[in-house]
Amino acid sequence: MFVYADNAATTKMSRAAVEAMLPYLDEAYGNPSSLHTAGQRASAAVQSARNTVAELLHADPKEIIFTSGGSEADNQAILSAAALGAKHGKKHLISTAFEHHAVLHTLRKLEKDGYEVTLLPVHENGIVTAEEVAAAIRDDTCLVSVMFANNEIGSIQPIGEIGAVCRKRGVLFHTDAVQAVGHVPIDVQALQVDLLSLSAHKFHGPKGVGVLYARRGVLLTSLIEGGAQERGKRAGTENVPGIVSAAAALRESCDHMAETSARLIRLGNKLIDGLRTVPHAALNGDAVQRLPGNVNFCFEGIEGESLLLLLDQRGIEASSGSACTSGALDPSHVLLAIGRPHEVAHGSLRLSLSRYTTEEEVDYMLSEIPPVVEYLREMSPVWKDMERGVKPHLL
Repeated sequence: MFVYADNAATTKMSRAAVEAMLPYLDEAYGNPSSLHTAGQRASAAVQSARNTVAELLHADPKEIIFTSGGSEADNQAILSAAALGAKHGKKHLISTAFEHHAVLHTLRKLEKDGYEVTLLPVHENGIVTAEEVAAAIRDDTCLVSVMFANNEIGSIQPIGEIGAVCRKRGVLFHTDAVQAVGHVPIDVQALQVDLLSLSAHKFHGPKGVGVLYARRGVLLTSLIEGGAQERGKRAGTENVPGIVSAAAALRESCDHMAETSARLIRLGNKLIDGLRTVPHAALNGDAVQRLPGNVNFCFEGIEGESLLLLLDQRGIEASSGSACTSGALDPSHVLLAIGRPHEVAHGSLRLSLSRYTTEEEVDYMLSEIPPVVEYLREMSPVWKDMERGVKPHLL
C-alpha cells in the first residue's frame, strides 16, 4: 500500500484547482498588464481570484497581494512593519521561538540592522498565551508576529486574543497562517489581524502562489521592484494560472471545511490513540488545540531519519519536521522550543493527513509504524542502555 502522509509539506492539487488553471495555460494566456482583449481577460481572472480570496478571509480585495508563496509573504509583512516602526523610532519586534524559518531568519536579518527581537518561549503544549504577548509589548514595539498553527506540531494559537491585545496597544499584528488557511475558519476582521500570510499548495492548490493580506492603511515595503503590478507592491507579471487555481482551491477547501475537519479529527485521533500504545512515545503539541489531521510523535531511542527511510520502504511517506529543514542534522527547533531533550527530538515523526487520506491508510500506518520503531530500538545501543537502567528513560 502507498500512503502519502506529508501533507503539511505539500498537498496534491485538487481536480478543481487543476481544471481552473488549464484555460490560462492555453487559451487565455495574455499578460494582465496589456490593454488588448487577451490581456484584459487575464486581468479580469486575477481580479476575480482576488475577490474570492478576500471574501473567504473576510477582507477587502484591495487588501490582497499575490506573492510567490508563504515565505515571500512573511518576509514582506515583517520587513514592512519594521520599516514603518523605524519611521516612528520603534525598532522592537516580538515573535515566538518556534516560528517557521521564513519568520525567524527575517527577524535575524533585522537584528543585524539594529532592531531588537524578543522571541517568546513556548509552553510544552506548543501554545503561547495572549497574556505573555501583552507582557512583552513595549513602547517601542512595532510588530508582533505569531504563527496561526505550527507547521510541525500543529498547535493552534489564540490568535483572536493576541489580535485584541495588539489592537488595544496600537501594535501591528502579523500571523503566518500558511498551515491554517483552508483548514480552520479565518476571519481577519474578527481576529483583528493586520497582516496574514498564506500559501496555496498547503490546501490542494499549486506551488509557487501565496497571498499577503495587508489591512487597509498598512503601508507595504516592496521586495521586488520593476513594475506596477499588485498596486505597485509586488513587481512582476502575475502568475495568472496559479492565482486562478489558488482561488479555486481555497474556495473548495472552505466550502467543505466542516466535513473535512470532522473526518480528519477522527482519523488523527485514531492515529494518536494507536501510537500512544508504543512504550516511551509522546505526542507533541496540544491534544485538542491542533490542526485536524496533524500527528507528531517522539519515539525515544531511535533516529527519525532511519524511521522515515524504513517507512518509505513500506510505502509510507512522512517527515520528521519541516520540509524546509529536512536536510539539517540538528533536531527540530520546534521540538526543542517545547522542551523536548535533544536525544528525544531526534526521534520525531510527523504524519499529516488530507481530505484524500482513507481509513485503510490509517490502519496500515498503525500496523507498520510500531514494529519499525521496535526494530530500530533493537539495534540502538542507547535504547539498550536505557532498558538496562544505565541511562534513564526521558519519556
